[in-house]
Amino acid sequence: MSGKRIFITGGASGLGRALAERHARAGWRVCIGDLDVERCAEALAAIRTHSPHSHALACDVTREEALLAAADWLQREWGGIDVVVNNAGVAQMGGIADTSLDDWQWAIDINLLGVVRGCKVFVPLLRAKEAGGRGGQLVNIASMAGLVHMPQAAAYNATKAAVVALSETMQLELEPDDIRVSVVCPAFFRTDLAKHMRAATPELEGMTRRLVERARIGADEIAQRIFDGIQRGDPYILTHPEARRFWRLKRLLPHRIYLALMRRQLARVAARMQRKAAS
Repeated sequence: MSGKRIFITGGASGLGRALAERHARAGWRVCIGDLDVERCAEALAAIRTHSPHSHALACDVTREEALLAAADWLQREWGGIDVVVNNAGVAQMGGIADTSLDDWQWAIDINLLGVVRGCKVFVPLLRAKEAGGRGGQLVNIASMAGLVHMPQAAAYNATKAAVVALSETMQLELEPDDIRVSVVCPAFFRTDLAKHMRAATPELEGMTRRLVERARIGADEIAQRIFDGIQRGDPYILTHPEARRFWRLKRLLPHRIYLALMRRQLARVAARMQRKAAS
């Protein structure tokens, strides 16, 4: 078998599936890992129309042993891996006084520690690549919420910001091993992330669902932009140009001016959603 090899957590639906199908169309061997066995089978059938030697594994990113089993399978059956995408994640919305510690633990265990486990397990495999010596790439899916922090989303923002910090740390740490590390920070796009969301209030849940459902671009377009960034080896893959501009403003402007711009932007979003709800 030939072709590059990629493993994607949370690969049975949403962005993970879109990334899997995009890489399959490019001739990659794709292995997806997901908790949802039924959706795994559906996704694998679609992936195999482009890449017949692709595979699916039941994988829970909250269990290190599940990721170790995936790494063992990839080493045994494919002789290693070229790219690992730590994609599995969940959304949690709520104010600091309203979000339970159970919801904080849930978000941390999946969004942050799920990525930590994936990196910890797969770095030895990337270091021991059989073809072409050391190397390979880790791709960690964070969010623009990890760079630009909206209110009523402290747990989500904090976990995604931690993924950015983890990725930046590893960019230097793994450089001697020729392992590239990319962190992906998309803004809102149409996906099923809200399906597994937890929210402190019904109003926040409804607002988040509307923001996702009414986004201008979908998972396939985001997957293409990430695919291009992976090919280039970009350390930061920022998929939304307008969000990238806002991040740059945050870094360059005095904090009070940035906060004023943030308040104005949030007011625009709220007004736009009210107009759409009334129409």
